[in-house]
Amino acid sequence: FVNPANAFSHKKTAYITLTDGTQLTGTIRNIDRKKGLIEEIKMDLDGGGREKIDPADVAFAYLPPTAASKLNRGLDYLTDATKWDRQDLDADIIGQGYCYFEATEVRIKNKTRNLLMQLMNPHFSSKVRVYHDPFANETMSIGVAGIDVAGGLAKSYYIKVGDAAAYKVKKNAYDEECQIIFAGCDAVLSDEDMGVWRDFEGHVYQYSQECGE
Repeated sequence: FVNPANAFSHKKTAYITLTDGTQLTGTIRNIDRKKGLIEEIKMDLDGGGREKIDPADVAFAYLPPTAASKLNRGLDYLTDATKWDRQDLDADIIGQGYCYFEATEVRIKNKTRNLLMQLMNPHFSSKVRVYHDPFANETMSIGVAGIDVAGGLAKSYYIKVGDAAAYKVKKNAYDEECQIIFAGCDAVLSDEDMGVWRDFEGHVYQYSQECGE
């Protein structure tokens, strides 16, 4: 999975598409967060002018992380666009290290909300989408000047299977949840390490390549 972005660059162009189809390009002036979620995006538009964007109005966005936030792990399918299973995403932009956010239904406790979430597996997400959990703790990380720049697998993610609302899956429940997430996929369920959290990313990738409609 790509790393969650803690901060965004004020120098590189951001690309935001609103729910009404309007496309905005410019540089990020500031992103306000509340309880880990994006609350407002302030943007200096190309050609002049400034815009305050409510995340509820955003369909999807490519946001440039700072240099300290953009490091991805060296997996070949992150850079080889021929292995991607999502043709609706801009491989060139993501290949430059951009983070991809999209609006999606998320189930939190007994309520379903439409939220702007960072997709962790844009390269292989046609069947199972994995979203960053803003409240998740890292199982391990490498710190540089107090900033986590290459985190390990988080202790939880929000998972969206098909068209259902995304819901939280925790590390300690993965051995049960994997039977639901990958139902019907013998290639994954027969893995001797099925239920092992450290192999979750590999299971999602294998599922995207070998199973599902």
